[in-house]
Amino acid sequence: MAMTVEGLAFMFSSSILLQILACAIYSNWWPMLSALMYVLVPMPCLFFGGGTTQFLTSREGGGWIDAAKFLTGASAVGSMAIPIILRHAGLIGTGAMFIEFTSFFIFVCTILCFHRASLDDEW
Repeated sequence: MAMTVEGLAFMFSSSILLQILACAIYSNWWPMLSALMYVLVPMPCLFFGGGTTQFLTSREGGGWIDAAKFLTGASAVGSMAIPIILRHAGLIGTGAMFIEFTSFFIFVCTILCFHRASLDDEW
């Protein structure tokens, strides 16, 4: 379990580092706008799912569970859409956009690994 926590912390830190590098390398802090979505992605799990990610893969429904699934999906799509919109508007460069995508990919892998670890054993 300690190795899992260390691996998750390393992956999350790498994602945040890439987020900051996308801003610092190009001297443009607009890409940091997508970091807001990194804060919003786990919020539905905390508020509506009881702090676990197991409700995301269940078929059970209900008003709050469906709202949590929708908000998680909207946050994930927003994380991909913000760099694309900023690139289309000419506010960031193509390199910063691809660094943002890499950061998002590592962040998603971190969430998937956390979900897998939480299914394997209860912390």
